[in-house]
Amino acid sequence: MAKTTPRCFIVRHGETEWSISGKHTGTTDLPLTKNGEKRVRATGRALVGDDRLIAPKHLVHIYVSPRQRAQRTLELLDIGCHDPFPWQSSSSAPQQPARTDARVTITPAIAEWDYGAYEGITSAEIRTRLADAGKPTDWDIWRDGCPDGESPEQIIERVDGLIAEIREKYHKPVIGRPISETQGKGDVMVVGHGHILRAFAIRWIGKPLTETAFIMDAGGVGTLSYEHHRIEEPAILLGGGFVVGDEDGK
Repeated sequence: MAKTTPRCFIVRHGETEWSISGKHTGTTDLPLTKNGEKRVRATGRALVGDDRLIAPKHLVHIYVSPRQRAQRTLELLDIGCHDPFPWQSSSSAPQQPARTDARVTITPAIAEWDYGAYEGITSAEIRTRLADAGKPTDWDIWRDGCPDGESPEQIIERVDGLIAEIREKYHKPVIGRPISETQGKGDVMVVGHGHILRAFAIRWIGKPLTETAFIMDAGGVGTLSYEHHRIEEPAILLGGGFVVGDEDGK
């Protein structure tokens, strides 16, 4: 009998003017570009649906960053939530058929890394500044953090807290149980930003941030899960299949 193995989908917001230029975008609240919106809509059409990678009927909760670029990305994915998003009024929310019972939480735990003095500049500009100041130019955000911004230890604290919440509230109750009992529910979605989601992924499997060697495109989707239907064996899912129902046709 098929068993439930819940997943956590991580979604980076779509393209902004600063993501195109490579500027570090933390607290600056930029909108998506028109092309960014177009590409996120295409991602939603390709990956969201009850016979696709992200099945809305299996989602139980969605976490989203406080930044508008992440919230707009969630809107454009067309998940089909029952209620308006927390930042929408009932009258302004688009009318669409509900496809999921998942509720949405806005959380600073998945806001982008606070870049402090490096906000709005590129990695090349950071190295130039360091060279001009007579400092080593081998700056590594995963090791060094950002002056006047967040340290790696602060990032670990907030993503570890969110991971623990997801496992305790949404994954432990269903993992390993027959799909006939859970109807496959238990999936969670996290919509955020490039650096914080890469940190989230490496901490999902309990590794130090200095082992982070992931790349995540604007508008990209990643999948985290577990091996052997065990909460004690978190894993990064390199390739996930689409949903086709269990052996009973449910």
